[in-house]
Amino acid sequence: MSQLFRFLPLGALALLLVTVAGCNPGSETPQSNNNANSVPTTGSAPPATSPATVGPRAKLNINTASGSELLAAIPNLGNRMLHEFEEYRPYRSVQQFRREIGKYVSLDQVAEYEKYIFVPINPNESDAQTMQQIPGLEEKEAQAMIAGRPYASAEDFLSKLADKVSPTELAVARAYVQ
Repeated sequence: MSQLFRFLPLGALALLLVTVAGCNPGSETPQSNNNANSVPTTGSAPPATSPATVGPRAKLNINTASGSELLAAIPNLGNRMLHEFEEYRPYRSVQQFRREIGKYVSLDQVAEYEKYIFVPINPNESDAQTMQQIPGLEEKEAQAMIAGRPYASAEDFLSKLADKVSPTELAVARAYVQ
């Protein structure tokens, strides 16, 4: 088995470890995950907000993830779309990602990609839709966060955000904020 790990790309190995961590030892079925917005496993890759039937998965920062990490994490991405993902970096908003990648695939497919990636949030510049990548943050609350600008630091932003989302959602936000 150790031979297998030597040949796996780092992103695939991380995904494998996250998947295995969600399993109950001695059982062949994953533990139930009723909260799709679980605490991130690493500071750079918070969990996906995907249906519980898919299982826990780490999201990747679209601006910093390597090509091999993206290919390993996103089903059926392919080299052509990987090139398009990388060509438009850095992404500053979710709308920019949707607009650029939407030139090549349907909006449904773009939404599918968003289950695996996130666009980093700049507390003093990101728009409401980009902020709404934070699980539990509604549009009205995102607009309130924008109205509260400027934030002295990411920690200042996160402390104000703590009034609007759960501790688990705040942990995800911490990984998303630049």
